[in-house]
Amino acid sequence: MALAQSHSLRNVYGLLMVKSFLLWVFTLIVCLLVVGFPLVILMVTVGSLLAVILQSVVPMSSVLLVAGGIIGLNILAIIFAAAMLTLNGVHPDQVTWLRWLQGEDNPRNTSVYASCPLTCAIHN
Repeated sequence: MALAQSHSLRNVYGLLMVKSFLLWVFTLIVCLLVVGFPLVILMVTVGSLLAVILQSVVPMSSVLLVAGGIIGLNILAIIFAAAMLTLNGVHPDQVTWLRWLQGEDNPRNTSVYASCPLTCAIHN
């Protein structure tokens, strides 16, 4: 009986680890695309210069080589960071700046519209 409970607890813990890992992958991809937009522009610039330089040296398509390398390094970095955060036991619900992931609204950011003095008192 205790062995079956221990086995089911390991399965639940494993599923929670996979869930945490996938949430971290999603969060890091969103952060790279939204917050890291200047970094993406820098990678595109360096990649295009590298592709032009490699075109004269490498007889194969240097654009494919450079683009594959940049995309591959980004994917590996995101997976490595997500794995490290998951293995260290940091869950996305413990991070304070990830309120958008938990569905909590920020009470300091309330929208006030110009028509509010005219329409806010009207209730259906």
